[in-house]
Amino acid sequence: MSLKARGIFVTGTDTGIGKTLVSVGLMRLLRTTGLKVAGMKPVATGASGLNGHLVNEDALLLQANASIPLDYSQVNPFVFELPVSPHLAAKKAGRDIDLQCIRQVYDELNEVADCVVVEGVGGWEVLLNERERVADLVRMLDLPVLLVVGLRLGCLNHALLTGHAITHAGVRCIGWVANQVDRDYPLLAENIETLEKAFDWPLLTVVPFYDDPAKHWDIFPTERKDNVLRVLCS
Repeated sequence: MSLKARGIFVTGTDTGIGKTLVSVGLMRLLRTTGLKVAGMKPVATGASGLNGHLVNEDALLLQANASIPLDYSQVNPFVFELPVSPHLAAKKAGRDIDLQCIRQVYDELNEVADCVVVEGVGGWEVLLNERERVADLVRMLDLPVLLVVGLRLGCLNHALLTGHAITHAGVRCIGWVANQVDRDYPLLAENIETLEKAFDWPLLTVVPFYDDPAKHWDIFPTERKDNVLRVLCS
């Protein structure tokens, strides 16, 4: 299974539904095969100061779980303090999110890594600037997509709309992950079954609710590891 010069784009049905958990989980899984793995979050909003620089917590986790040393700017080239839509955060900061710049950083990572796991910002249709959205970035990078569905009230609508948008964007979705973000979400199994019937992509894993997801990065069960890797390498 070779992933040389390949990447995976992790998107989600909303913000706060586990994209970072799944991205780190993928990185850790791929590292078990001996691959050199890098993580990238091209755009992040919601950041704080560290040693005189803005940093985002999710991007720091991707940096920490890479199997090769990376500068923060390689992981997260566009970071903004305000936790709002990227196009608004960038405008407030007096900057413009340049997709060509992101492409250049991604290409540089691909030169030193066997696989780059790229985590999106917010959902699929989030605006990055006045002209382009997350979907445009994925098309430009020409990456297969992994969809994270946050299992909570309203998720069926969000998941089906996102799945429809991914299909019509002309990109390839290789699978999806069901992540229970609501502890008391009713009819969990029935909702997962509904989405399995609706999607043409395989369900790679179901992540149960965790009070502290940061203690549960290894989300892909050992017994399903080979199947997941086969999908990722397809």
